[in-house]
Amino acid sequence: MSKDRPAPDAPEPLSPLIDAHTHLDACGAHDAATVAEIVDRAEAVGVGRVVTVADDLDAARFAVDAANWDSRVYAAVAIHPTRANVLDADTRAEIERLASNPRVVAVGETGLDLYWPGKLEGCATIEEQVDGFRWHIDLAKRLGKTLMIHNREADQDLLRVLHEEGAPETVVFHCFSSDSEMARACIDAGYVLSFSGTVSFKNAKALREAALLVQSDQLIVETDAPFLTPHPFRGAPNESYCLPYTVRALADIRGEDPQALAAASTATAERVYKL
Repeated sequence: MSKDRPAPDAPEPLSPLIDAHTHLDACGAHDAATVAEIVDRAEAVGVGRVVTVADDLDAARFAVDAANWDSRVYAAVAIHPTRANVLDADTRAEIERLASNPRVVAVGETGLDLYWPGKLEGCATIEEQVDGFRWHIDLAKRLGKTLMIHNREADQDLLRVLHEEGAPETVVFHCFSSDSEMARACIDAGYVLSFSGTVSFKNAKALREAALLVQSDQLIVETDAPFLTPHPFRGAPNESYCLPYTVRALADIRGEDPQALAAASTATAERVYKL
């Protein structure tokens, strides 16, 4: 994301939509008023509800606050896999307390990221990530909440850990970016795939092929804002109001009517997050 590129213009409205994964704090929200401003922009183009997601303890506290400030906002809380090395007893207790809040609809984002170890100073080791992932899986099952997964270059390891631990009733692969083989494995396991602006990227041939395999009851849509702004705005700041661009691109790939895809993805998100 480049701060030099202007934010995209508002798209033509497409309703109803739920942004299944955004980061309101990273988009600049810091209090009830700024949360409302971002969600107002989204609602104006049909994105009436959003799930704001945490990747560290401060973000988790903010996500729960934001979801209690605005009825259009829901939260997901966890410690990101690259930060799993901070999961001491106190941090685990606090994440569990926050995840128990009624406005929290998922435990996430958690999972595995095999790209950053050895490249990013202070990044959790693979062993620390696996241990943290196992703990988050158990937490989601104990609380009866959806598990929201971050996956980077870890397809088979993720599937193995989920199989070993026993997956929660509902599992979402946030920002699904793998190929058809992984998509088929997830579909067969009953997992839900969430598509972001990456599906619109010109170099995403394998991802577009994977998107064709997913039935509507296992498909939701997200922005991952402020990241992954859809084509032709790649690199510009992303926000929940940009979601219709991604939905229209995905509908074109799948040969579907955008309105029908919007309605179907919303129905699936409502089920997945018990909205």
